[in-house]
Amino acid sequence: MSQPAVAAAPAASPRRIAALALPALVVLAAEPLYVLVDTAVVGHLGRVPLAALAIGGTVLTLIAWLGTVVAYGTTGRSARRFGAGDRAAAVAEGVQSSWLALGVGVLVAVGMQVGGGALARTLAGGPGEVADAAAQWLRVAALGAPGLLLAAAGNGWLRGVQDTRRPLVFVLGPNLLSAVLCPLLVYPLGLGLVGSAVANVVAQTIGGALFAGALVAERVPLRPRPRLIGQQLVLSRDLLIRGAAFQASFLSATAVAARFGAAAVGAHQIALQLWFFTALVLDALAIAAQSLVGAALGGGDDAGARALARRIGLLGGACGVAFAVVIAAGAGVVPGWFSSDPQVRDQAMLAWPWFVAMQPLAGVVFALDGVLIGAGDVRYLRNLTIVAALGGFLPAIWLAYGLDLGLGGIWAGLTLFVVIRLVALLLRLRSGGWAVVGAVR
Repeated sequence: MSQPAVAAAPAASPRRIAALALPALVVLAAEPLYVLVDTAVVGHLGRVPLAALAIGGTVLTLIAWLGTVVAYGTTGRSARRFGAGDRAAAVAEGVQSSWLALGVGVLVAVGMQVGGGALARTLAGGPGEVADAAAQWLRVAALGAPGLLLAAAGNGWLRGVQDTRRPLVFVLGPNLLSAVLCPLLVYPLGLGLVGSAVANVVAQTIGGALFAGALVAERVPLRPRPRLIGQQLVLSRDLLIRGAAFQASFLSATAVAARFGAAAVGAHQIALQLWFFTALVLDALAIAAQSLVGAALGGGDDAGARALARRIGLLGGACGVAFAVVIAAGAGVVPGWFSSDPQVRDQAMLAWPWFVAMQPLAGVVFALDGVLIGAGDVRYLRNLTIVAALGGFLPAIWLAYGLDLGLGGIWAGLTLFVVIRLVALLLRLRSGGWAVVGAVR
């Protein structure tokens, strides 16, 4: 037990945090960047294929979100085992999460063959060309779900054992291949929209196979263990509920913005997508926190875990300040990159001061989210998110609608959501109730 505790001391250095966060950032960015390539390729086929891709891509995004839940849950559990000096047990967490991911992926693939048409018609608002094309794309693309979720589980346990090199290769390689295949399949080979789905399946299946191969190479037992899978399901359930609260909040914000007119909802979309981009970067820091904090607590080093939490929180705040400076400087320029409509740009300026002000706060919040996920304190995060959404964000944005406060009122509500979470996270950090040592929480 002494060796992991010794190893935990240098883990808090900025260099070590960056060594985990930067590769994680590349992995996180790979999928959104590929989606942009896919959209650009399909967009030249016409309006109907592009609309169909938008519908099908929304479903695929939800499947990828399930994968993120599996990955985050696995990282903390694997990191604890790794910190306790038991690499085999850390990898065993990956084996069981991979069985879970494979099972869910197969269910999704089969479910889309049966219900993909009905789902596409529901999302498209009824039968028609767009619904038919979306259903066809979904049925093919869903075949990649097992590989997509296997790769997510693989990312989780490899981050837990602080191996960031292989996930980088396993994710970037297939995505680059898919980016090359997509235009070839769509145009010269004449597969059209289906070619886009096939390219997705190829990349996801290869990625899943690479992560599965990494498990086999560890030479640990590969049989399913229902009890361990059940424990992971409980953790995933809490993360899913937490994520559902986020989804409901942001969907409500968009619905309220739409009631203020086309210019308002367009400006809201610009600010929201930039918010998601900054969240993506800060999530890389949270992933480093999951791995390092989990390993420290698994090694019995609660003091080291607390020091890590403070340092990572400060780094998150510093990143948030940097984002705030850049976003403030771009106030008169950035909205014009996304829209030439002067009304949209004017509306964006109503959200912009709130967007800038919340960045330092959000930087700390995202970092501390990662700390508590790494510590396995997911139930607290679940409850906090529900309280902040139901008690802060949702009432604020609907009040903005009732009082006709416009887009500024919506983004004030989002800022309140962040402030409530920040205060509660700082109180939790100070209490020390999250810093439970041992290989299993």
